[in-house]
Amino acid sequence: MRTDIPSSGRLQPWIMLLALTAAFAMSQAFRTVAAVLAPPLQAEFRLSPQQLGTFAGAFHFAFGAMQFFVGIGIDLHGVRRTVLMGFPLAVAGAVLSALAPSYSTLVLGQVLIGVGCAPAFLACTVFIARRFDPARFAAMSGTVLSIGGIGLLATGTPLAWLVQTSSWRMGFWVLTGCSVAAWALIAWKVHEPGSPSSDPGVPRESLGRAALTFVSLFKLPHTAGIVALSFVCYASFITLRGLWLGPMLIERHGFSLVESGNVALAVSLFSLLSPSVFGRLDPGNDKRRRWLIGWTLVSAAMFVLLALGRSAVVDIALTLAIGMLSGYMVLQYAQVRAAYPQRIVGRALALFTMSMFLGVAMMQWFTGLIASIAKSQGTDIFEPVLLTIAGLLVLGAMTFAWLPRAPSEKASSEPG
Repeated sequence: MRTDIPSSGRLQPWIMLLALTAAFAMSQAFRTVAAVLAPPLQAEFRLSPQQLGTFAGAFHFAFGAMQFFVGIGIDLHGVRRTVLMGFPLAVAGAVLSALAPSYSTLVLGQVLIGVGCAPAFLACTVFIARRFDPARFAAMSGTVLSIGGIGLLATGTPLAWLVQTSSWRMGFWVLTGCSVAAWALIAWKVHEPGSPSSDPGVPRESLGRAALTFVSLFKLPHTAGIVALSFVCYASFITLRGLWLGPMLIERHGFSLVESGNVALAVSLFSLLSPSVFGRLDPGNDKRRRWLIGWTLVSAAMFVLLALGRSAVVDIALTLAIGMLSGYMVLQYAQVRAAYPQRIVGRALALFTMSMFLGVAMMQWFTGLIASIAKSQGTDIFEPVLLTIAGLLVLGAMTFAWLPRAPSEKASSEPG
């Protein structure tokens, strides 16, 4: 047995992954601030529910739209350089948000934050795909999601307390400082032997060819189903946790800002633990498709019950259950990892992430529109909002079930 391999060498990839996860944690915090900041923002800027949905969705729209460029950047230039070049925009956006004199400036700040955070989780998943055993991809992605969930915890009770005792602007200042620290940690700890295209035996891929490879993913028949499901699954959880949870508890049940923050913290704890559990329970290519469809339909049923509920205890219990269930979405990353060749895994994961976050942006905007219509008619806004989310989940699951599956799924399902 060899004993001359230093432990630091074995730990180095883990240290780099944890440093990259720090940026992902900040991304998680930024994308869920609306649930806590909604009441003070509505009071200061007199926002309608639709404007609130647009504010929350601006981050996700920018984040999703940038995945095309992020995926190409990571494949051509590596994880470290892509993150270090992009993340300062998140810092700039947080500063602009803290100083925002108007609603439009606030939305612009969210766009900048979304652009800056765009490489955060994709960098982690691509790093795992390149530096760790493929058989551990789902479990390790789940672990990163769990650790990155610290950002969700920060936008629960801690942010609610800070906002209630100080102001929503102070919340953005604190997030700015934490983002600077995350960038510095990555600059210090993350190093790569070279860009993925730096092998002297392999011709360097041009930017145009890389873009064409990204676009060609849409020509594969199984891509449509993956996009359809990814468009609604994560969006359902983030739209609840990151936008409507706080207003629902405050308006429906009379909770204070800190009390709603306590519930958000509990939901975040459940969602933090869940991905690593589902990652370790990954059933493999032959059963993963059925798991994804089944858990999506179960999630839709929970949103229906939440829409119809009028008890604070029931609503909190259902919200916690949705948070715990949200971890099954990590199986989608494993599915994408298995569905595309290694040489384009960065762009395949980028496409998946792009559809996921554009789905969040569209769902938050659309539910904001639904809420505004309900409010204009003098009815409860949360029932139609939650039923809309449930309906979109069912639509996504059925579309995924009907569309062609990946070759890897077909091969694994054939009798041996």
